Amino acid sequence: MSTFVDIHILQTVPPSNLNRDDTGSPKTATYGGVQRARVSSQAWKRATRQDFARTLDTRELGQRTKRVVEAIAEQIADLDATLEPESLALAEEVIAAAGIKVEKPKAKKGEEPEPAQSGYLLFLSRDQIRNLATLAIDATRAGEKPDKKAAKRAADTGHSVDVALFGRMVADAADLNVDAAAQVAHALSVHAVDTQYDYFTAVDDKAPEDNTGAGMIGTVEFNSSTLYRYATVNVDALANTLGDTEATGRAVEAFLRSFSTSMPTGKQNTFANRTLPDAIVVQIRDTQPVNLVGAFEDAVEAHNGTPRLTVACARLTEHAQDVDRAYATTPVSAFVVRVGKSTAPLAELGTEIGLDALVSEIGTLVRDRVGEPA
Repeated sequence: MSTFVDIHILQTVPPSNLNRDDTGSPKTATYGGVQRARVSSQAWKRATRQDFARTLDTRELGQRTKRVVEAIAEQIADLDATLEPESLALAEEVIAAAGIKVEKPKAKKGEEPEPAQSGYLLFLSRDQIRNLATLAIDATRAGEKPDKKAAKRAADTGHSVDVALFGRMVADAADLNVDAAAQVAHALSVHAVDTQYDYFTAVDDKAPEDNTGAGMIGTVEFNSSTLYRYATVNVDALANTLGDTEATGRAVEAFLRSFSTSMPTGKQNTFANRTLPDAIVVQIRDTQPVNLVGAFEDAVEAHNGTPRLTVACARLTEHAQDVDRAYATTPVSAFVVRVGKSTAPLAELGTEIGLDALVSEIGTLVRDRVGEPA
């Protein structure tokens, strides 16, 4: 029995620059033949992962870093202070035994070389860091090198919630890879968008009173949009990685809450653009995930005094019903969190509910389905 949690969000964002490209412009994409505002999946996944600190115990979360040797060395020193002088060398040994390559960065002239680093960001749970540190200590006390099989096992058991949700790729040791249980789509505006420019000046507080010039001038690019956001969680894959029904339920609850309420921080000090979703639709499916972005392939336009959000909600409702009718993919359960009259059409898609109750309902449903015999 498969279980997928599909999350569909409509969210209106005022003038903002949530996610910039290499030139500082808001990211965009062409969809349906017109330019749309875009926020990359990576940007919203990072915002979601950072928000986990509000809802999960830090012991359930991992660390993504190139400085894995330092992380293990710190743990070795915490567990056995007498090994602190050689902790970096021991950490290098145990991470190498796990099949992960590290090397020391080139030192700048006149500076001490930094500790060895991996060539890419490595995602390890806190349990895995501790287990590798313990293995290094035990091997040292026994006068031996860390066992390779034991090191692999230490790095591949006790996965954290964020590793299980977002996955892990280890270039040097493919057997340590973890498939992501969550997929996040690039957020797209439901309508066409043109980038705009804010010309600004700043006054020098210490300039003479008769000085009419500005201390600084410049421009900031921005847009405003109603975004369609989508993510899905493969509950079976998540449960397989975590190996625990209760942990799986907490992981889905945390992801649902954090994905719904987080926001990338690009230019937030400039625009104060933080909003909450206008509507959240959560569908539990037992066939496959279904992204409903097709509702907006024809760009939404406000007309005859009808708000753009109202049109978008009606479009999403109609498209969701059409897809389920055509492919017999009616959700097992569906819930709707909505704000204001414009979102009224979405009430047809599921039980109306508040966010706290939604998180609780989905968590209970996930635990029940994971706990059922295959």
